[in-house]
Amino acid sequence: MDLRTTFNTDEYNYDKSRPDYPIELFEDIFYYSNLCSGSNVLEIGIGTGQATLPFLQRDYKLTAVELGDRLAEYCKQKFSAFDNYSIINSDFLKADLPRKHFNLVFSATAFHWIPKDSGYAKIKSLLKSNGVLALFWNHPFVSNTEDKTNLASMAVYQKYRPNDKPPIQFDESKCQVIINELAQYGFRDIQSKIYRRTRTLTSEEYVNLIRTYSDHNALPEQIRFAFEKDMKQAIDEVGGIINIYDTIDLYLSKVCPPRKNRQKTQAKSRMKRMTNMI
Repeated sequence: MDLRTTFNTDEYNYDKSRPDYPIELFEDIFYYSNLCSGSNVLEIGIGTGQATLPFLQRDYKLTAVELGDRLAEYCKQKFSAFDNYSIINSDFLKADLPRKHFNLVFSATAFHWIPKDSGYAKIKSLLKSNGVLALFWNHPFVSNTEDKTNLASMAVYQKYRPNDKPPIQFDESKCQVIINELAQYGFRDIQSKIYRRTRTLTSEEYVNLIRTYSDHNALPEQIRFAFEKDMKQAIDEVGGIINIYDTIDLYLSKVCPPRKNRQKTQAKSRMKRMTNMI
């Protein structure tokens, strides 16, 4: 089973259940990229548009690429009021996109589905010189041993999806992996930032949320239904709510200019230093 296709089965629940992203994250992207109205922006893996609206509201010309046909059609209707928006139903690596056209490429909790070598190479081919890449993810954590609502959910996970290693909450130490990747694939001026929040969901809302997870939907149907029933009951027994501890990580970088341009820039810099020495 291609787990990427599991997101395409219930677009309405996906849109209702998946969280959006902090306002501060978008403000940091806008400050770093410093784009003007009408700039060309590409979103990789729009889903149901949890990260899309802030870019449209700034009047950027946004093109989105989405693998799922139902998700793509849903977003086509969802953002139909914007004339600065278009969507392509395609695998990102196969999508026919104009080279050196985009001022900004971004992907929200989706880029990990794309092979690194081909994914980064294609992004570099699409970005203008000094174009910006923004990657960000949301990491929900429900294994806080000091939270009784998390202890209840952990017992259900251990029953149906046992794991010898307890889940570890995402933190700053894990950011270095993506930072190293960006540097390895030729990006510069790399910045990263962490945002944290706590969400509180009812038992029904949480079951609807886990139905949007690819690994959950990959379970055999009988096990999946029993898992959901026991999860709802466990949360109801501790008050009917569960706390989710989110960590959102953002990475910002710019594509390196072509080698010839870099050489010209370095030469100008050397000439300037020599002139200052005279």
